[in-house]
Amino acid sequence: MLDDRSLDVLFRAARTHNGFLDHPVTDDDLRALYDLLKWGPTTMNSQPARFVFVRSREAKEKLRPALSPGNVEKTMAAPVTVIVAYDLRFYENLPRTFPNNPNARAAFEGKEAHIATTALRNGSLQGAYLILAARALGLDCGPMSGFDNAAVDAAFFPDGRWKSNFLCNLGRGDPAKVFPRNPRLSFDEACRVV
Repeated sequence: MLDDRSLDVLFRAARTHNGFLDHPVTDDDLRALYDLLKWGPTTMNSQPARFVFVRSREAKEKLRPALSPGNVEKTMAAPVTVIVAYDLRFYENLPRTFPNNPNARAAFEGKEAHIATTALRNGSLQGAYLILAARALGLDCGPMSGFDNAAVDAAFFPDGRWKSNFLCNLGRGDPAKVFPRNPRLSFDEACRVV
């Protein structure tokens, strides 16, 4: 079991960051991040999430028109913004990623609704793993859904194979720009044991 300090880093003291210090996030940081998050479970080891690490000024400007007004400044200033997306043809990798079921690919081929649901659900899980892995590696996160998905998809994924899910700013957070902690629902409000 993890100690209290580790649980604080991952959950209890972790915050959504709205501003970041001027510290770069390196390619090595991004590779370490992916090399950790990739171990999280997904349905049939489907791994549908795709991550676009938007770091260059040119790429940030390409992202800017899709952002909600309240997310522009913090996203443009963040060292990296991750487009957490999912691949609608993830099942093509199943012969390699789920070899214990040679017919896994057939469970998806031609089943568009099943593909979309599986990709979104498991891509969202992998996006959550990204946040936890980033925190475990000393990076702070600012996940957000305030953007135009269709505009991001048109700018970054014009072939339609990948679809954006959410955005997440990454870096070393500026504690002065963290909002006060908001309340959480209690166990009795959010849970039921049957």
